[in-house]
Amino acid sequence: MALIAFSSTAQTLNETDTLSKKTPENLAFNYKQLLIPAVLIGYGAIGLQNDGLQKLNRNIRSRVMKDIDKRITVDDFSQYTPALSVYVLNNLNIKGKNNLQNRSVILGTSMLIIFTSVTALKRCTNIDRPDDTRYAFPSGHTAIAFAGAEFLFQEYKDKSCWYGVAGYGVASITGAFRIYNNKHWLTDVTAGAGIGILSTKLAYWVNPFLNEHIFKTGSKNTTAMFTPYYDGKQMGGALAVTF
Repeated sequence: MALIAFSSTAQTLNETDTLSKKTPENLAFNYKQLLIPAVLIGYGAIGLQNDGLQKLNRNIRSRVMKDIDKRITVDDFSQYTPALSVYVLNNLNIKGKNNLQNRSVILGTSMLIIFTSVTALKRCTNIDRPDDTRYAFPSGHTAIAFAGAEFLFQEYKDKSCWYGVAGYGVASITGAFRIYNNKHWLTDVTAGAGIGILSTKLAYWVNPFLNEHIFKTGSKNTTAMFTPYYDGKQMGGALAVTF
């Protein structure tokens, strides 16, 4: 009997240890993930006061204005493409990492971080855009696009890295078109990219806490959907959760 009890206890300990090793990836935040967004944000921030980077901004703008006559506004739509692709793929039965509620809460959290930080930075820095309108730094379009690209990557990286490559490709095109359309400086775009990536990484990190204390997953009928919008002047979004 003692041998059986010892064996049972050992098995329980082994199962507990196994479960601990299966802790969700987003519970253990890896600070090395901050390197790339920190470099991008840092480049943009340094460029606010650095003469060399500001000269590079102006040179790029001069080349764009000299070589390109026609403006294309694809960036108003492409900013949303990476994030919306996650929902399209799931509807095509190509399942990502999270269910509808979890991924919607993650996306909603990421967008909330973006809208809060980008709006605050635009107001605080009050940098003029290349077209002489206000609030250039950082690029909100680029932030949304790169947040969506990181969202797409995180949801499908276990299936194929090419989903992430495609998402980041679209995000990069969005950033390029912000410069192409004379709406942003290079430093605005790089900072926006960093903020977007960081926002989604933070959203995955805090998602377990949100699910446990706010968006409880006990009900099988719970659904959620985040819908971003942009009306030409304001960017925003709505998170709808049905219990």
